[in-house]
Formats: sequence, structure tokens, C-alpha cells
Amino acid sequence: MKGYLLARNALFALEAERSHELTMAWLSRHPASGGVFAGRTVEDPVRLMGLDFRNRIGLAAGLDKNGEAIEAFDRMGFGFIEVGTVTPRPQPGNPRPRMFRLPSEKALINRLGFNNQGVDALVKRAGRVRRRAVLGINIGKNADTPMEQAELDYLACLHKVYAVADYITVNISSPNTKGLRELQQASRFDSLLASLASAREALAERYGARRPILVKIAPDIDDEALIGIADAARKHGIDGLIATNTTVSRDAVAGLPHADEAGGLSGGPLLEASNRILQRLRERVGPDFPLIGVGGVMSGADAAGKRAAGADLVQVYTGLIYRGPGLVAECARAMKAA
Repeated sequence: MKGYLLARNALFALEAERSHELTMAWLSRHPASGGVFAGRTVEDPVRLMGLDFRNRIGLAAGLDKNGEAIEAFDRMGFGFIEVGTVTPRPQPGNPRPRMFRLPSEKALINRLGFNNQGVDALVKRAGRVRRRAVLGINIGKNADTPMEQAELDYLACLHKVYAVADYITVNISSPNTKGLRELQQASRFDSLLASLASAREALAERYGARRPILVKIAPDIDDEALIGIADAARKHGIDGLIATNTTVSRDAVAGLPHADEAGGLSGGPLLEASNRILQRLRERVGPDFPLIGVGGVMSGADAAGKRAAGADLVQVYTGLIYRGPGLVAECARAMKAA
């Protein structure tokens, strides 16, 4: 961790998104460097959704939107890696600046807006990568696609990623694409899941494999909406839920520099809210429905807390930026002991 601290200090001297771009470029060109500072990979095999994970710790979507550094993250010892969010067509995302650090709270605010190179580029890249980790691909809609046509974007991505993904995550919860969270409303959510489930059956027959589909939800929803999401997911044969995406709430960081920037808040301040959603989901879906916990994991103790709240697997993002690759093994060991 001390070695990483020096690297982090240098990166934190740069604007947040610029340091991210430089890090991703380095990891893409030098995948072996993913193992630096990581420590020994923790073996804690678990089978879930028909997939074999080498441990319960994953990389959350958003860090590697284009699948550029899958091999490097694999060498960090992740049990699974989720790339994206990817959209049917390339898009630049929202105007810069659009990523901000809140170091005192080990937090980030971003309003990136699904900036990515498009699904075709990701599929081409992912198809030639060697890895041990399970690979998830997170899919979304283009910003200029009307909401009434959103299903078509998700279906287009599903068809294209199906051959290379081990599982597919449907992102309906980013706060940075206008109107996206409307897809969590009952009627639209039900229609979207029905379409995806139908398409998945046809794809499973074509490829001879049934890929799990998960849905990533927001922390900023009430109990009624949460119950509706959980019930609809089970009704349509969705394989799991990911709780949660970033939050638009600023209660935990009010008054801090950048706290008033628009976008989703991630990191330490999200832990309590995301765990609360996770607990409520577990109560609703019962003990056997797969749940992935994400939000605010900054230590092994936080990962174990997600497990206690009901998570089968746990993902990290902001914690990796603040703590470095050593966090992966630390969390995997804590999950193994939990």
C-alpha cells in the first residue's frame, strides 16, 4: 500500500479525469503492471449464476469503459471484472470537467455520461483477451436515443456482447444520462425486462449457452420502487441485481469543495445508503437470489459488511483509486473469512 501511495500522490496532482486516462493507457500497454502492489491473488472459489469465480471481489463498471485493461485488472487478482457502460454507438459523454475528487471523504463525483468507444470496439477487444476472471459487460443507451426507443439500444448491445461476455449487466441507474432512471419505473422496467428476457432465450439457443443478465439499480429509490424492481426481476428470470450505482444525494458531503457539482457521488459516503438498499433487497428476494454489493468499499471490513448485508459478491471502484490494487486481496480475504 505504501508503494501505491507514492504513485497515487503523483496522479492526484493531476486533474481527476486526466489521471484516470493516463492510468488506463499505462495498464492497457503494460498489463503485467496490474500485478504491481496487488499481492498474492486470493483463491476463494464460488459458483454463482452458473459461473465459477476465483474469489468474491470484482471491479465495478465505469473504471474500464472500453475494455482496454482487462488483462491488467485480471492480474490484480479480481474474481470478476465488469467493463462498460457501453452503448450501441460511440459517444463523447458530457462536457469537461466532469470528474471531481473529495479526498477528505475518499469520494468522487462524476458526470461522465457513458463516454465510450461503442459496443463494436469493446466486443473486438474483449474477444481477444486472455483472463481467468469472469467478465461482465455493462450495457446502456445512447444519450440521444429517445426514451421510448431505449429498449432498442439495450437489445442491440445485448446481441453484440452476448458472444464474449460471461454475464451482462443492464444499467438503468446512472444519474448522468438524462431520463435514464425513468427506466426503473414499474411499467418501463417491466417492458424492458420482458424484451431482454425474450431476446436472451433466442441468443441462448443460438450460442448454446445461457448468459446471466443482471440489473444495476440506484440507491436513490423508495421502498415501493425497490419492491417493484425485485419482483419484476424474479418474474422475468433476471439472474441477479447489483446494488448500487452512485447517488445524487449530497447529505454526507455537504459543504465540501466540489460537493455541489452535478453527477453521481461514489466512495465512502455511499456505503451506508448502498448497504441499506442491499439489506432491503435481500429481505425481499430471499436467501438464494444472487446480489452483488457495490458502493463505498474502502477496506476489507467494508467488504465483509456487504456480505453481512446480503451480498454474494462485492465490487470496488473508488476504493481502488484511493487504496490501490492491494485492496483487492484485502477484500477477498475478508470475504473468505466472513
